[in-house]
Amino acid sequence: MTTLQPIDAAILAAFVLVTVGVGFLISGRASKNLRSYFLGGNSIPWYLLGVSNASGMFDISGTMLMVTWLFVYGLKSVWIPWLWPVFNQIVLMAYLSVWLRRSGVLTGADWIRLRFGSSRGAQAAHLVVVLFALINVVGFLAYGFIGAGKFAATFLPWQLAADPATNANLYGLAITALTTLYVVKGGMYSVVFTEVLQFVVMTVACVGVGILAMTKVSPEMLARVVPAGWHDLSFGWEVGLDWTTLLPAAAERVAGDGWRLFSLFFSVALLKGLLASMAGPAPNYDMQRVLSARTPREAALMSGVVSLVLLLPRYMLITGLAVLALVFLREAPAASDGRFDFDLILPLAMREFVPTGLFGLLLAALLAAFMSTYAATVNAAPAYVVNDIYKRYIRPDASDATYVRMSYATTVVVVVVGTALGFVIDQLQDVVNWIVGSLYGGYIAANLLKWHWWRFNGWGYFWGMLTGIAAAMICAVALNGQGTLWGFEKNLAVFPVILGVSLAGSVLGSLLTPPDDRAVLDRFYLRVRPWGWWGPVHGRLAASHPKLRANRDWPRDAFNVAVGIVWQTALTAAGIYLVLQDSRRLGLAAITAVVCMAILKVTWYDRLEDYPDDVAAEMARAERELHDS
Repeated sequence: MTTLQPIDAAILAAFVLVTVGVGFLISGRASKNLRSYFLGGNSIPWYLLGVSNASGMFDISGTMLMVTWLFVYGLKSVWIPWLWPVFNQIVLMAYLSVWLRRSGVLTGADWIRLRFGSSRGAQAAHLVVVLFALINVVGFLAYGFIGAGKFAATFLPWQLAADPATNANLYGLAITALTTLYVVKGGMYSVVFTEVLQFVVMTVACVGVGILAMTKVSPEMLARVVPAGWHDLSFGWEVGLDWTTLLPAAAERVAGDGWRLFSLFFSVALLKGLLASMAGPAPNYDMQRVLSARTPREAALMSGVVSLVLLLPRYMLITGLAVLALVFLREAPAASDGRFDFDLILPLAMREFVPTGLFGLLLAALLAAFMSTYAATVNAAPAYVVNDIYKRYIRPDASDATYVRMSYATTVVVVVVGTALGFVIDQLQDVVNWIVGSLYGGYIAANLLKWHWWRFNGWGYFWGMLTGIAAAMICAVALNGQGTLWGFEKNLAVFPVILGVSLAGSVLGSLLTPPDDRAVLDRFYLRVRPWGWWGPVHGRLAASHPKLRANRDWPRDAFNVAVGIVWQTALTAAGIYLVLQDSRRLGLAAITAVVCMAILKVTWYDRLEDYPDDVAAEMARAERELHDS
């Protein structure tokens, strides 16, 4: 068993000092104004933003869950992250990042003003998106806090409390405080440049763990401890994995997750994932990265980089730790009450098998994973409070220095609230299921319609979001303590209900109130140029803009999304099959990925543009003025 040796502690300490130091070194550059603090002044290259975004998605809590899913579900676990949905980066890459970046705004709430104007309905829409953003951020902070605490308590030698749960929470508190320190000082500059450093560390550690697992676990050893079908991506009506005799705890996990009817789960996850992805990124760190890009084209390239650089190394780590645990730790009870705590498979496998030196590097990498995700999430919250509430309603004429100081204070408050929530929640799966199953069900309808339907107005957005959030909250309270509903995971079971309630609120709220101001609709459509039901607006603008062309790219965009999802899935499977030493399936995955990239080169990359030709010069001038300001 590996313990924290001096060399490991030195690696970890050096990493922490460098990370925090970067935040302080560039704090002067970040504090010039709000655009510099939250978007890096729209001057950060797309490839750095892409690596930063990939690093931000490589979090401890998510990695712990994915190790558990691969441990229990085998290759079928590739489909489970579609719940989040993991392929939202593909939709962003294909077309939505371009649309979003064309807006030229600072936050998601700023975007609401561009889309709906300044009417009372628009003001209500603005307030409700700020509310959703804060709920979303606090939920993700609690999720990160739980994972970081459990992770650190497993490795660090100091007992901060006698009770294991309290000990983990105190470690989580210490790590979140440290992360908050450098984010507060450095803003988006700090987030991006430290995340690039963190990603390099994480990638080296991931490859090292993957190679370690390949040397210790042969395909024959693994085959003896997993059920039939574990190696297969394919599935039938049911998940088809019988753990009953091999590991009863895993059989209980499958039953408790509520995904035994895997075809039904897959269908719901795909439908929900497509709708959620088309709705656009939630108002959090992912949206801030897109808005930080220098141009719309670079925003699309940034989203494409995420899948390319993230999936292979991350799944080498996930697979390495999962197979080591399957072969050598299958009967080790991890929880204090003697039950198998699946959240601790990752740290236990690390502690038992990773040698000194690599152990310290991996500790630094996973701490980096937590810090990068947490930092990006924290950076998103004050953007909404300061820019969209304090600046707009309380002190619109304050100095930039005042707004930056308010951002510092807001960051601390949001971290405290998210941390407090993490203290009262025990399991990562509970937080993830509620965020992706319930809360996002209330987000989808209004945010899908805002892109594609001209008649959708501020009041429709307000009522759609409000009824969706309320339905998610009510379902969370009503179903508390129930693992499944009708034999299906409870949050997914109620997703259609929440979606339906939100859709009704969106449509009725729009049709029972007047349309938005024509000038607002014209400005939005001319600048963003989405496809969808924009006929009346396009017809009106065509009279004054004879060269105006409608966006008829939706068939190509849909095709690129489909190819992109196959490409992303192939990259994921390749990382797993590489560590499993399954050369035949690895070859198929690699060939699939290469073919998809060749197709996307022609149908996506070669067709990227910042703005349509009919407004390109005008919009380029506006971009330069925005950057100069």
